[in-house]
Formats: sequence, structure tokens, C-alpha cells
Amino acid sequence: MRARGFFIGALAALVFSAPAVADPVADFYAGKTITLVISTGVGGGVDTNARVVARHLGNHIPGNPQVVPKNMTGAGHLQATNFMYGGAPKDGAHIAAILPTFVGYQVLDGKGAQYDVRNFGFLGSADVENANLYTWHARGVKSIQEVRTKEVLMGATGAGSYTMLYPTLLNNVLGMKFKVVSGYKSTNEIHLAMERGEVSGRAGNFFTSLKSQNPDWLRDGKIDMLLQFGSTRDPEWLDVPLLTDLAENDEQRQIFRVFSAEVALGKIFITTPGVPADRLAALRKGFEEMLRDPAFIEDARKVEMLIRPLAWEKAKAMADEIVSMSPDMIAKAKAAMEIRLGDERKAGGN
Repeated sequence: MRARGFFIGALAALVFSAPAVADPVADFYAGKTITLVISTGVGGGVDTNARVVARHLGNHIPGNPQVVPKNMTGAGHLQATNFMYGGAPKDGAHIAAILPTFVGYQVLDGKGAQYDVRNFGFLGSADVENANLYTWHARGVKSIQEVRTKEVLMGATGAGSYTMLYPTLLNNVLGMKFKVVSGYKSTNEIHLAMERGEVSGRAGNFFTSLKSQNPDWLRDGKIDMLLQFGSTRDPEWLDVPLLTDLAENDEQRQIFRVFSAEVALGKIFITTPGVPADRLAALRKGFEEMLRDPAFIEDARKVEMLIRPLAWEKAKAMADEIVSMSPDMIAKAKAAMEIRLGDERKAGGN
């Protein structure tokens, strides 16, 4: 009996003195910093969204790393996308918030693209909403149909951005008369140019971005909303037509659907290719948990950020489908977004 008691006591001592099971993911992230690359300038909707994510994501990743946002603008999101694919370490210490233009750009243009969308690690999207196109009230352009006969200057950041893509698409498919002024470093610069009268409008913003960044524009009627891009009309903007509503035949409708599908990816977050499977799984799980965190939800509410998430599985499937389009559709879509001589000028030029 004494021997049995000794055995049980020794076993208990062994169990309670055994080291905790190691967590290699927590060991990697403990005391580390995750860099969150943001492909837009400071202050816009994507930047605001990403900075809310940065404040909370680390709380849901083993090891609780600090997440530090870093803006990396240039070439219409290409600089950030190329960096994430080939320049950033492939260890899970870099994630990015990039407008989903980088998905279609790979097959529809590809100039300067040094990545393959299918190899990125998709984490999911924090918010899926429609993009839009608007003009400054003083320009007197009240409907998209007016641009068929009236030249309208639109500010743009670069070739891979919605600010460039949408006016070009409308020019090529529907014969509209947008003149794109490119080279602005951020969308905030475009907005300042609108207020100064250098350009008439901008494409590719999002409704929540307008609400949070320029509420007075909506309140005081300083902009005229001409068009929205997405699969269905925004509930608050039911009188504003969708891109697909403008199609005059089946071919145009099919082309417009290609570009509308990209918007449905929302404010997407990715990581580099080659991240170890356990760390990628932890990032995905942490992102999903963060979206349900009351602290994150309250923080998002304060900046009028809506939470309409898209799971990483669906986001990846949609992205893969876009870059796997048929050669015939790729050719038609390429022709639709080709920048033609005379359609573009540089910011600061004459």
C-alpha cells in the first residue's frame, strides 16, 4: 500500500513538473512585430480600415505580436504587391492590405507585375462594399450619361488603380469622354485637386470611406455621385446606377462583370507566398476571430467602418477564377482597359 502511494505521488509530481507543450507559432511571434503593408496613402478608406485591423489582430495571434502599419504607395498598388511577393520575408511577419485591382491586373495588363495571385496567402476581407465614381459639384456633371458628350478630368494615382481603370474602361467600352490626370501620390491628393479645380472627379472610392473621411461632402452636396461598381446596388444609393446597368449588349455586360467581380473581393488582406502552414493557419484563424471581437467591432464603429467580411476560402476562389479567365475573355477585357493616346495626362502638366 505504501509502495502504491509512493508510485502515485511520483507520477503526480512528474505530471505537474512536465514542461508545457511547445507552441512553435507562439514561439515565433512572441516579442516580434508584424508589418502591415498598406498600398494606399494615409487617411483613405483602405488605410483607415487597415489601421483598425492593426490595433486588434495581434491579440488573436499566438504570441501576441505587435502589428505595425506601413504605407507603401506607388504605381497604383503595384509596388506594395510586388514587395509582398518577392521582397518581403516569407516567414509570416508581413501581411498587406491592398486594393483588389492587383488581382485582375495580373492578366489584364501585367506591365510591371512581378507576382502570381494564386501563390499569395489570403487571410480574408474585413469589408466588402461597392466602389463609386463622382465629380465635384462645381463642375456641373450630374449624371454618367453627360460624360458621353462632355470632357471630364479625373484624377488618378497609377496604372494599377481603380482611379485609372474605371474611367478608361468607360471610355473604351461606351465611348465616354473622361480625361485621366495621373501621377497623384494618394487619393487624398486627388481630393485636394478636386477642391482646387485641377480635376473634376475621382473613381474607385468606397461609400464608407466617403462617410468617414469626407462626411461634409455628402452632407453639403459637394459631390455628384454618378456610378457604382459591384454586384448589387448599395442599399443607401439605390438611385445610382451600377456599371453593369450601362451595358448595351451581352458582350459589354460580360466585360463589365469581370471588373465588378474584382470589387466583390472587398478590402482584402494577404500575406506572402511560402509562409509555413502552421503560421498561415494561425493568421487566418486570428483574422477570423478578430472580426468577432467586441473591442474590434467598437473601434470600427467609431470610424464608421462597416464589417461585412469575406472568408479567405471564398476570396481565394474568386481571385483564382479571375486570373484563370479564358483567353477570349482576357483579350476582350484587355481591349476594354487599354489606355489610348490622348486619354491621359500627367498631374502638374499642361
